[in-house]
Amino acid sequence: MILKIENLIKKFDQTKGISSLSFSVRRGEIVGLLGPNGAGKTTTIHIILGVLESDDGCISIFGEDLKQHRKSIMKQVSFSAGYAQLPGNLTVWQNLHIFGLLYGVKKLKNRIHFLLEEFHLEDLAHTKSGVLSAGEQTRLHLAKALLNSPQLLLLDEPTASLDPNTAQTIRQKIKDYVLSSGAGVLWTSHNMHEVEAVCDRVLFLSHGKILLEGNPRKLPIEYKKKNLEELFIAVANEPGFF
Repeated sequence: MILKIENLIKKFDQTKGISSLSFSVRRGEIVGLLGPNGAGKTTTIHIILGVLESDDGCISIFGEDLKQHRKSIMKQVSFSAGYAQLPGNLTVWQNLHIFGLLYGVKKLKNRIHFLLEEFHLEDLAHTKSGVLSAGEQTRLHLAKALLNSPQLLLLDEPTASLDPNTAQTIRQKIKDYVLSSGAGVLWTSHNMHEVEAVCDRVLFLSHGKILLEGNPRKLPIEYKKKNLEELFIAVANEPGFF
């Protein structure tokens, strides 16, 4: 098991942002964490990363308790989100180099060259990241996320700023990475086409609770909806029904 969360609780001003949340991510599995804004998706990721502290519950990663072994665990974890900006005054190469040093990546120059090529950033290597387009910055974020060859990858709307063609390419690269490495991925997205294309399993959240769980291609049929987007809207509008 890559990630196991048990009875996670997080309160904000006496209201529960997350309420007894429990789920897991297995090796080689991409799990979609779905729900409307405020459902608890990003909060969950931030607790895993240590940006927020939970009020109760347990998180284990690679079979070890996160609180007790955070330093060693986080060497094999990585994260990418459009809102987590990289230093804009540093070049693409400098950003990757510094994060590679922080992760202790071996043969770092070779790894950076590989990722620059993989994400079509070679011509931008000496460009400051602050002047990159939104799509270019997203590709840099994903290159940074794979620097340490993570075994747990946390992706919060990873393709939100990409055009459809580039987004499809990025999705395939992440799927290929999971297939070759056996990593587990926790992926949030509001793009239901994307979720159907990449996720093995999805969890629908509402007010910090899981309402539905299952295969994204089969769940709509089970609940007599045309597609995953229609099911998403139904869950968002009528959470008490599920």
